[in-house]
Amino acid sequence: MIPITTFVGQTVAVFGLGNSGLLSAKALMQGGAEVIAFDDNEKSLAAAKAAGVTTQDLRELDWTKIAALVLAPGVPLTHPTPHWSVQLATKAGVEIIGDIELFCLQRAMSGAACPLVAITGTNGKSTTTALIAHLLKSAGIDAQMGGNIGVPVLALEPFAQIGRLGRAYVLEVSSYQIDLAPSLKPTVGILLNVSEDHLDRHGTIENYAAIKTLLAASAEQVAVIGVDDRYTREAAERIERAGKKVVRVSVLGPLRDGYYAEGSRIMLGVGGKAHPVAQLAGIGSLRGAHNAQNAACAVAACVALGLDLAEIQKGLVSFPGLAHRMQQVGRKKTAAGSVLFVNDSKATNADSVAKALASFPDIFWIAGGKPKTGGIAGLAEFFPRIRKAYLIGEAAQDFARTLDGQVPREISGVLSAAIDQATRDAEASGLKEPIVLLSPACASFDQYPNFEVRGKAFSDLVLALPGVTPIA
Repeated sequence: MIPITTFVGQTVAVFGLGNSGLLSAKALMQGGAEVIAFDDNEKSLAAAKAAGVTTQDLRELDWTKIAALVLAPGVPLTHPTPHWSVQLATKAGVEIIGDIELFCLQRAMSGAACPLVAITGTNGKSTTTALIAHLLKSAGIDAQMGGNIGVPVLALEPFAQIGRLGRAYVLEVSSYQIDLAPSLKPTVGILLNVSEDHLDRHGTIENYAAIKTLLAASAEQVAVIGVDDRYTREAAERIERAGKKVVRVSVLGPLRDGYYAEGSRIMLGVGGKAHPVAQLAGIGSLRGAHNAQNAACAVAACVALGLDLAEIQKGLVSFPGLAHRMQQVGRKKTAAGSVLFVNDSKATNADSVAKALASFPDIFWIAGGKPKTGGIAGLAEFFPRIRKAYLIGEAAQDFARTLDGQVPREISGVLSAAIDQATRDAEASGLKEPIVLLSPACASFDQYPNFEVRGKAFSDLVLALPGVTPIA
């Protein structure tokens, strides 16, 4: 844990006592602050009390004695209406911050030259974050990974000047977290892409894009920006006009200056002349154009931090990918080749599934669960890649109607039956590398508590099949 000493001797209010909120309270207390915490959830309050945190309804506070309100990122800050704790803090002129801001304030106070890579974007944040952390670790650097990726930032190891770079931090940062981190100044700031999302929180896509852009604009050394959508292209131009160094990344075509994908290669254009800097061929965890963008941004960040291309290529080859996101689980030999089993349980909507379907031919597709608005009709362009679909959960009948006459399908009902049926058909297909793909296009809540449990169930069932060899 990183103790927060920037509020020593002061009183700090904390609202929202999930993982990150409770850890914020503990880190502040360890650093010498007095903490008063609250949550609307009784179980969260009880957990905080059991951990020794002072709890009190923040409506009863004397806000003139409060140095800051630390707000959990999921609590409404502006839209649709500010949370009551936000209204109280605002009325009293108390600054409202989050755990990322606590991290940034402590990093500045520590004086340690610890590089920080911060990644945001609508899609691809987690993969890019995990890949950069892996590349740094592969090169022998102490790399701490956290933030929105699942490990609260204050749970990471404290700042230390060790190794060739110092302890490095690689953080996935959501728009909610950027909103609460005015001191965020990463060494390298990465903005991958912007598309419509979280408008219930930010009101308009323009507001959402502006918040995402803040992370890249605040970068101290370089802003790495994927420029394949209008919002990021405009962001790159604005940040460059402000005098900041911008490195552009594209997977749609060559760049005169910047990193871009050309087949399986990552190229670097400099003044119109290009040369290859990385090779993605044969790296199963980085299949698809979306992963080419993730990899190119990761390469750009690691080059900016001083890694050489040989170190980076070695790390790319050994990257295992994220659990539950196009995760290669195992192979089963057949007379014609082998069946590849892929866990893409994190693909809970059609947009995410499209990336998986675009990355593989000859798919035996397991889909379904608790349906989301829009269904799978928007995936029609990828239907020719699907040899057969195996449908589970509440969405099975609706998905079957969408696929009727376009893709052979079977109502499997449950995951275990779908895996058995898909494996049977994949083995009998005579294809060199048929893919049994779990990419549900649905939430998991009809049959599983979350996508992680669903993905683990898939992996466990696959690895229990006779003749399946795990992919490490």
